[in-house]
Amino acid sequence: MRVVAGELGGRRLVSPSGTDVRPTSDRAREALFSILGDVSGMAVLDLYCGTGALGIEALSRGAEGAVFIDVDVSATEANIVALGLEDRATIACLDAATFLASPGEKFDLVLCDPPYTLAARLASDLEKLVPSRLREGGLLVVESSSRSPIDLDLTLETDRTYGEASLRIWSVG
Repeated sequence: MRVVAGELGGRRLVSPSGTDVRPTSDRAREALFSILGDVSGMAVLDLYCGTGALGIEALSRGAEGAVFIDVDVSATEANIVALGLEDRATIACLDAATFLASPGEKFDLVLCDPPYTLAARLASDLEKLVPSRLREGGLLVVESSSRSPIDLDLTLETDRTYGEASLRIWSVG
C-alpha cells in the first residue's frame, strides 16, 4: 500500500497484518481523489482511519490538516511519524460517534471507512452527527461493501463501485 499522488506520492504505508484493518485500495483512493478534485487547504476528518491512508492521501494532495479518529490508532501513528506529517495531523483514540457528538471543529471533508460489518449500523449516527461537523459546501465520503452499500438520508452526489468497495459521496444542506 502506498500514497497515490501529491507530495508524498509513491511513499509506502504501514498496514497491520490480519483482517482487522482493511485499507482502501490504491485504485479506489486514486478514483476517489480524482472525483473530489482539488483538496488544497481543506480541513479533513478521517473516521475509522485504520492506517490513515485516506487522510494521508488528502494531506499529500494539499489538505491543510487532518484529524484521524479510531479505537486503535497505532498504524495511523506509525504512518504519520514515518511520513513527517505530525504538524498537520491530529490523532485521537476514540469512538467515531463519540467524537462526532462532541462540539468542536468543522470540516470541509469527512472520510468514513468503517469495518464493513459495522457500516449498516452507523447510518443513523452519520445522518444525525456529521452535518453539524461539516462546513457549508462540505462533503461526506463513506466506503462500505459493494454488496450492501450504506444509504443515508442526505444528498447523494456520487456513487461508484470499485471491486468490493462502494464509495458514496454526500453533501449536506
